[in-house]
Amino acid sequence: DENNFGRNQDLLKEIEKKHRVIEFAGQFEMELSQLNDQKEIALFMADMGIKESAKDRLCAAAYELLGYISFFTVGSDEVRAWSLRQGESVLAAAGTIHTDLARGFIRAECFSYDDLIALGSEKQVSEKGLLRLEGRNYVVQDGNVLNIRFNL
Repeated sequence: DENNFGRNQDLLKEIEKKHRVIEFAGQFEMELSQLNDQKEIALFMADMGIKESAKDRLCAAAYELLGYISFFTVGSDEVRAWSLRQGESVLAAAGTIHTDLARGFIRAECFSYDDLIALGSEKQVSEKGLLRLEGRNYVVQDGNVLNIRFNL
């Protein structure tokens, strides 16, 4: 309950040695789910000292336990996240986007989402030498931004 939230850290650490645990305060999460304004949500969470909702932590844990990662594609008017099984190649990622991309795959331009956010643009990522060209056997990493080069 809310009165004991965060108090049993020793017990949680012991349980987490064998199991995945997500601690949350039900009343808080219910109130949070009823808010619609992003600023109000951020303020409410900051007041409670919470950085991430239980819903977000649960989704992330399920995604990880199921063995999925996310990669991104960036267009002139859209950024899109895609799911891929951990350990799969850039060729599989290309096929996830569209089978034609896999069939005509040449190479993939690849860089980190974190680098993009830190530097502010693809141009800056490239100028810093952080954009790589990867072949079909490259194993996609969580948070990669991919631009698939292909020819049919």
